[in-house]
Amino acid sequence: MAIAFGLTAVDMLVLAIAAFAGGAFGASIGALPAFCFTGFMVLIGEAGNVVSESFVGGSPDVISGAAGGYGAGIVGPLAFGPVFGPHVAFAGGVAAAAYAAKYDGMYEPDDGDYHPAKDIAYALGTRPDVLAVGGVFGILGMAIRQTSGGLGVPIDPPAAGVILTAVIARLVFGYPVIGRARGSGLLDMSPFESGKMRSGEEVATDGGMAAERPAVEPWLPHQYKWTHVAMLGLITGILGAYIFAKTGSLFLPFGISAASLLFLNLGVEKFPVTHHMTLPSTFVASMAMTDGASVLVALGLGAFFGILGALFGEVYQRIFYAHSDTHFDPPAASIITTTLILGILALAGVFTTSAAIPLP
Repeated sequence: MAIAFGLTAVDMLVLAIAAFAGGAFGASIGALPAFCFTGFMVLIGEAGNVVSESFVGGSPDVISGAAGGYGAGIVGPLAFGPVFGPHVAFAGGVAAAAYAAKYDGMYEPDDGDYHPAKDIAYALGTRPDVLAVGGVFGILGMAIRQTSGGLGVPIDPPAAGVILTAVIARLVFGYPVIGRARGSGLLDMSPFESGKMRSGEEVATDGGMAAERPAVEPWLPHQYKWTHVAMLGLITGILGAYIFAKTGSLFLPFGISAASLLFLNLGVEKFPVTHHMTLPSTFVASMAMTDGASVLVALGLGAFFGILGALFGEVYQRIFYAHSDTHFDPPAASIITTTLILGILALAGVFTTSAAIPLP
């Protein structure tokens, strides 16, 4: 008998147990490596869907699988479920890093390093308490994702899990939600550009020797100038829409963007982060082409939403990331905003479908 959102008590217990393991595993390998695995699973699943006669990419089965952790193929139960769903594995890794940085579970930073709680590329290993924190936040992320999708809130449910767990982790572990601006305002990145440090705000992970931090810590030092991120959004937005037009896959561009972050994790300099640009561009291309729009129109809309996703990401990193101490994911916040816009347009009747965005 279903208790909530079509799930029985056994279904919910299975999801909770799996989400605990997924969040703990995300903590063990690190949040960013876990998200790379999200990309790998999407690529494998969507590639299989594209070449299969029973193509289901973006169908209700896949969306249902993403919502409940059950469904056809690899994308729903693995990439967007309790195994490597970003609301579980990535969120668990982020929260565990926030905890570990306060309880001697991270490396000692050097002068000029960011706060270690922001290092989502760092694998946290096998310490039971750190992994338990990741597991608990994995369950929390799954619960948020289930509730958001089940209620039909017109936003991307996994992104909601990523953002809310990050905010809760800051509150639980005593970090500032936003932090104090050290320039002319929250959007000012000039203290970073001038090399200004946070005087009197040294950080250590175990109460030992402290290190000076930059006054402002932009999410990506190579990807924060307005014109630069807008240009990146333009080109990736076009590519996302084009890939959808040629494959019919809602998630393949996102998978490419997510999997490509392996190179960022390996230390390739200036590697861009683009999944908050490719996802909305793919969604809007799907919504437009379903209503009969041409490929050219889809490319134009994809470019616009790619730019929009890029700029929203930059706004969120300047407000919620650059001045605080833990990771707050600008792409997830951007995806919430762009999918909300698309969801509202669908509800208003501008589009007849909403891609993978739930509606009430």
